[in-house]
Amino acid sequence: MAQDELFTVNADVAPPPERTTSNAAETQADPASSPLAVRMRPRSLDEVVGQQHLLREGAPLRRLVEGAAPASVLLYGPPGTGKTTLANLVSIATGRRFVAMSALSAGVKEVRGVIEEARRRRQYNTENTVLFIDEVHRFSKTQQDALLGAVEDRTVLLVAATTENPSFSVVSPLLSRSLVLQLRPLTDDDITQLLERALADERGLGGELTLTEDARAHLVRLAGGDARRALTALEAAADAASATEAKTIDLPIVESTVDKAAVRYDRDGDQHYDVISAFIKSIRGSDVDAALHYLARMIEAGEDPRFLARRLVVHASEDIGMADPTALQAAVAASHAVQFIGMPEGRLALAQATIHLATAPKSNSVITGIDAALADVRGGLAGTVPPHLRDGHYAGAKKLGNAQGYRYPHNVPEGVLAQQYPPDELVGKDYYEPTQRGAERPLAERVPKLRRTIRGER
Repeated sequence: MAQDELFTVNADVAPPPERTTSNAAETQADPASSPLAVRMRPRSLDEVVGQQHLLREGAPLRRLVEGAAPASVLLYGPPGTGKTTLANLVSIATGRRFVAMSALSAGVKEVRGVIEEARRRRQYNTENTVLFIDEVHRFSKTQQDALLGAVEDRTVLLVAATTENPSFSVVSPLLSRSLVLQLRPLTDDDITQLLERALADERGLGGELTLTEDARAHLVRLAGGDARRALTALEAAADAASATEAKTIDLPIVESTVDKAAVRYDRDGDQHYDVISAFIKSIRGSDVDAALHYLARMIEAGEDPRFLARRLVVHASEDIGMADPTALQAAVAASHAVQFIGMPEGRLALAQATIHLATAPKSNSVITGIDAALADVRGGLAGTVPPHLRDGHYAGAKKLGNAQGYRYPHNVPEGVLAQQYPPDELVGKDYYEPTQRGAERPLAERVPKLRRTIRGER
């Protein structure tokens, strides 16, 4: 079974043992038959790509890897970000024996067995143990509790990995005994660096193959911040190229091996602007199917979901506005959901908001209203505030005539009365023009009546 960590064995290639043990003092060399991701596992901090917020000088994880006072660690982050690699480096740096377990297959019996063995080795051989537990959130409360004593007295130095927030998935006593560090997805530049290293390094492809620019870009998009995924895809493409004696891995080769076509989309180029423009215009035009198509293209191409959420929020007001006031609520909720749960699940909130906006009645009265008001202000139509509307809550305000003659609307049964609100220069100026669509239909009748009452025209 595959582990959700950087540079671990691919289950489809070589199933790893349930528990692995190694001596950190020994030189570890992965055989040529190992998967590329395993062979390219970083051997030192200098080879680690990404996670600079945890590995900069003086940062807790760097100090731990460099042999500072040992402390148990919970590494929290998405797959392929280096959790297993960092656990190995902690073992090497501290000169400790390394034992790896998977919470998917180990139970309390196995955990206690490892702890007892670690205790014996510590007592008789003065040999300490780093215990790495993958997917620790899958352990039950009882299984996690079984670790507490060994962590407390440092029988083992625990390095646990989880893809879920440990605040919700790890018991409080274990949390309080561990340093919780959050790993971030690798950036496109990080993935590119890993690919280039694997192409050139003797442990990898040894410079025998080159990678075209569009093939590299596709591999980076496929990776989605996951280094193992990128290297696995590169290895498959390299095998396909070697089978045909090709010396260059191009886009067709990559597409044929990963069974996923490249989306013609450049987040910094014309496609970015063309596709987002088509997405917006499809929403405005109420073509829900086209809108979902363009949303899918951008998601598949790795577009920043926060960018997509922001565009939905903007167009909830620009293209729908008061015709369906709930559209803005839906868009804002989708934006919050994307930030809260991330991708790929965030695609559901984005799709729901897209469907809501595309099928909602449309009105551009919000943008035309505010833009018309802004145009007048910028054109110099910004007269003085009428005296009866000015602030009267300070000494001397009354002498200036402020707040004198103001009529309180709640004092009349209708709640609306005749009174001047705009500056003199803008009396009678209309900015908001409601449409006859959706929830704006009643406003199209109400707003003119309000204006006549306020302006004393009835």
